[in-house]
Amino acid sequence: MNILSFRCRRLSFGLAAVPAGAVWSEITEEMLSFLFQGNRKSVLARAVFLIAAIAFVDWRSTNELPLGFLYLLPMLLVGRVLAPWQIAVFAGLCTYLTEAFDAFVWSFATGMPRDVLYFAAFFSVGLFVCESNRNRQIVMRHLHAIEQERDSRRDAEEQLKILVESSPAAILTADSEGRVLMANEAAHRMLGRMPGSLAGRSLHQYFPALSNICRREPDRPLFRAVMRTRGQRDDGEVFLADICFSTYHTNAGPRLAAMVLDTSEELRSQEESSLQQLLAGSRIAVGAVSHEIRNVCGAIALVHQNLLRSGLLTDNQDFEALGSLVLALERIADVDLRQSSARTAEVDLAAVLDDFRIVIGPSLREEEIEGSWEIAPELPLVWADRPCLMQVLLNLATNSIRALDGRENKAVRVAARAEGHRVVVEFTDNAGGVPHPEQLFRPFQQSAESTGLGLYLSRAFMRSFGGELRYQPVADGACFVLELTAVPAPEKSL
Repeated sequence: MNILSFRCRRLSFGLAAVPAGAVWSEITEEMLSFLFQGNRKSVLARAVFLIAAIAFVDWRSTNELPLGFLYLLPMLLVGRVLAPWQIAVFAGLCTYLTEAFDAFVWSFATGMPRDVLYFAAFFSVGLFVCESNRNRQIVMRHLHAIEQERDSRRDAEEQLKILVESSPAAILTADSEGRVLMANEAAHRMLGRMPGSLAGRSLHQYFPALSNICRREPDRPLFRAVMRTRGQRDDGEVFLADICFSTYHTNAGPRLAAMVLDTSEELRSQEESSLQQLLAGSRIAVGAVSHEIRNVCGAIALVHQNLLRSGLLTDNQDFEALGSLVLALERIADVDLRQSSARTAEVDLAAVLDDFRIVIGPSLREEEIEGSWEIAPELPLVWADRPCLMQVLLNLATNSIRALDGRENKAVRVAARAEGHRVVVEFTDNAGGVPHPEQLFRPFQQSAESTGLGLYLSRAFMRSFGGELRYQPVADGACFVLELTAVPAPEKSL
């Protein structure tokens, strides 16, 4: 009733501008929509009421005015809320009421075809509404699913856009000609361009190695790979880049997507670390050589002094030249090993052992060596030089792999635990042990496969940051123990 009153008020203000047919059409539409609104019980109650009202009017009216066609309206209502077999029941009821109150005499020859037509009309109308309503519900569910997919796609696109724009790595896409289609802010910073100015520019001028990756060839396979190459900024500066790229096909042709990381700083750090480690190893090696030269020079100097006191070679120029040579060699050999703690820092030993496991894992599998790791949880930080510590571990692993060559049931064990203010790392193998352990840490051993400086340098590295490396014999094997100074835990404030 509120809808009808609203429509009537609207008609009262603009009746002159609205045609009469349109007005009645709107009123009829509102009345029908009112009848169809509501839940299943309310619509069914309206239908039963209409059937009863039509039957009563048809019963009280004269016989010359048949009203059976009005039952089509309640059939429209029941078609919205009932199943087909239930619609058939209502169609049979309306057929009976129509036949009962009309003015025609019923006989089998004339009444049966008429009732069949009544029933077919009523049932068809209800079934049409039922199917239309079912199709409408299917369409609404499908539309709702499409809206959900649209919203999900919009959310995913927004998240992807935020992810790309906030990524610290440069992300770019390019077409088959190498023209940049999309580039995030990090890509503009990396290549030295103003924001938004990379679109349409050639990607090959910044990364020439990508020039042959994405070409317009129908049979060209898709690529998903990682490469390290040199890039060039807009001002001509060259930098080292790691590129993760992939190609894909679209209706417009092949496309290239690339994520670029500037690894120039990593390269500089790696080269500086290698240089520092090389200098430290060289200093230790020179110290070892100097020590040996001093020993030789000491023996030669002793013989020279004995001959000088005997007076047998007095005023002999060759003898004097030999003395000068000994003095010169002593000055050259006056180099000793000194501890260097300039690069000593707090190191996470558990992380170093994880990296060590990653590095030697392939070698152990290739040599069919079983590796076991017994790392105590929550190891404290230690004082160490991380590159030197890693070099010591790799040297021990290389020695064990070499010693295990040709043996059966090969195994190595790495264990780490805290012992008071020290942290102990044990590297054990079952290679049969060392025949002369007293000679292990001496330089220039004659029995060594190379220079014999590996263990000597390893111990020197450990001592350079306050650690220690020692040998411990075990049954059917060898155990090298690394001792490191633990960093004191910070005191908890009350």
